[in-house]
Amino acid sequence: MASLLWRRAAAAAAARRRLLVLLPPAPAARRGSWGLPAALVRRGGLVGGRWLETPAAFPVQDPASGEELGRVADCGAAEARAAVRAAHEAGAAWGRLPAKERSVCLRRWYELMMENKEELARIITAENGKPLKEAEGEILYSASFLEWFAEEARRVYGDVIPASGKDRRILVLKQPVGVAAIITPWNFPSAMITRKVGAALAAGCTVVVKPAEDTPLSALALGEILLKHAAGTVKRVSMELGGHAPFIVFDSANVDRAVAGALASKYRNSGQTCVCTNRFLVQKGIHDKFVEKFAEAIKRELHVGSGFDAKTTQGPLINEKAVEKVERHISDAVSQGASIVTGGKRHSLGKNFFEPTLLSNVTTKMLCTQEETFGPLAPVIKFETEAEAVAIANAADVGLAGYFYSQDPAQIWRVAEQLEVGMVGVNEGIVSSVESPFGGVKQSGLGREGSKYGIDEYLEIKYVCFGGL
Repeated sequence: MASLLWRRAAAAAAARRRLLVLLPPAPAARRGSWGLPAALVRRGGLVGGRWLETPAAFPVQDPASGEELGRVADCGAAEARAAVRAAHEAGAAWGRLPAKERSVCLRRWYELMMENKEELARIITAENGKPLKEAEGEILYSASFLEWFAEEARRVYGDVIPASGKDRRILVLKQPVGVAAIITPWNFPSAMITRKVGAALAAGCTVVVKPAEDTPLSALALGEILLKHAAGTVKRVSMELGGHAPFIVFDSANVDRAVAGALASKYRNSGQTCVCTNRFLVQKGIHDKFVEKFAEAIKRELHVGSGFDAKTTQGPLINEKAVEKVERHISDAVSQGASIVTGGKRHSLGKNFFEPTLLSNVTTKMLCTQEETFGPLAPVIKFETEAEAVAIANAADVGLAGYFYSQDPAQIWRVAEQLEVGMVGVNEGIVSSVESPFGGVKQSGLGREGSKYGIDEYLEIKYVCFGGL
């Protein structure tokens, strides 16, 4: 596990088992074709402003080649307790800092990320596999949360409420909740940290961060950047647990725009994002035309390859288990009558590469429509009525994002209000932005991240009644 801890003058990071700890910084960090920056590739977790070493370590691999990038410290309960203790001890001082000072620290972290954006992007591509262009976009997206919450730190306002008695005053204060435990996934190893940690630090909390063991290097690099400036620290629970997003195309939709949105929504990061479309629902009157144009766009626009190849749009999946799940979903669908329009098998580049795949004649009884694939598979279900489409979309026990295309204003309002998701894209396949509240309903998590609402997850409301006046 890993932890990033902010103090007033020193940043820290550490965690429980499988703490973020990297390979030895130098020669190994420059091995292979990755060209990783030795200065940002660390071998230990950060606790109390110090890099923590452990006797045991586990490997971090390049999903494209299978080659080992380095070894990261394998930490246990003792290291986890040390991380929480360090965060707790640093919390009082960090929480009492003027909001302006916390803002300055976050702003400086943002600036350091921007100064090192190319190096940080290469680390993401090396350990995650996504195309370098996507990785560079993630770093900009990641840094934007630090910039945003640097500004929001100074806007944590309380309230004064008119009292029923003339000798009283009622005040409402907002105070940090304390130590925040933050667990992040591998698919956005940088952005999922800053989106949470930025809000927590702005609120005056300290944090303990546990990044995914598949992609710990990005988190450690952020910790190294943090130490260059000196900061502070970083239990409250805010969870985002994934999606199974529906993408509905109604007969009134502009087919070309719907295809472009489908391509962006489904195949970004090879289908490995929590807001990726998992189920395509296309109305009967436009179904065949959509499938034909979607298949053409997949063949024309998508290129499988190493993330470091400039032409690549589709990198490897994170590991072979992810590939096996895609294969299992396709096999199940085909055995029940689905047709492979394009793709359908592993790519010749290696065991973790898979062809972008489109299925038609899909039904709701198939695995690919019942559970999240998290890979480059687009199953298309044909429907007849609006009510049918909404019912299928809402049948899932999760509800993070949902998308639909329509040019009927009345239908747009009806469907946007009826979809049981936390985020809706109307004639739009990409919905994430720093200004917008990110989160879901049902079993897709608790709370919201980003936007002006994101900082509320790390604040407690205190009511103060001042009497005898």
